[in-house]
Amino acid sequence: MSRDRLPTEPPPYRPCVGAMLVNRAGLVFVGRRLRSSGPEHVDDTHDWQMPQGGIDPGEDPYHAVLRELYEETNVRSTALLAEAEEWFSYDLPPDIIRRAWKGRYRGQTQRWFALRFTGPDDEIDILRPAEGRHRPEFGAWRWAALDELPELIIPFKREVYRNVVAAFRGVVVPDE
Repeated sequence: MSRDRLPTEPPPYRPCVGAMLVNRAGLVFVGRRLRSSGPEHVDDTHDWQMPQGGIDPGEDPYHAVLRELYEETNVRSTALLAEAEEWFSYDLPPDIIRRAWKGRYRGQTQRWFALRFTGPDDEIDILRPAEGRHRPEFGAWRWAALDELPELIIPFKREVYRNVVAAFRGVVVPDE
């Protein structure tokens, strides 16, 4: 336990970012998580999600989302559409909290960005992300409709996805 936390205080949230990558048709990238990609991914029924990950110490959230997107998908060809006005948080279920991140965090607080994907689909390489310098987190990927997203994600993250969909509903449109 952290020395600066009282025994009765819950652990803090892990600061993270999330990327809603939108193609020219107005569809959103989702990847199917590999079972080995993290202890919080325990549900084989709801294993699709958008790219997300931690913010390094001193790192700006926008730079973190670009880094995480590259590390998970190999994508660099993006244009910023919008940034969510607020941070969205979720709590891990109690049976997972001790295994995930060594119990240091109770969940995540995430800053989300909507990004237009400006490259060709073959730029996406989930099996050799970051040009092979990062281990894969996804075993498959596809484009999904905006309203489909909350039902694809593991239930304890569902409210965050509802908030993300609401935040970006006006910017996730086909490219004209």
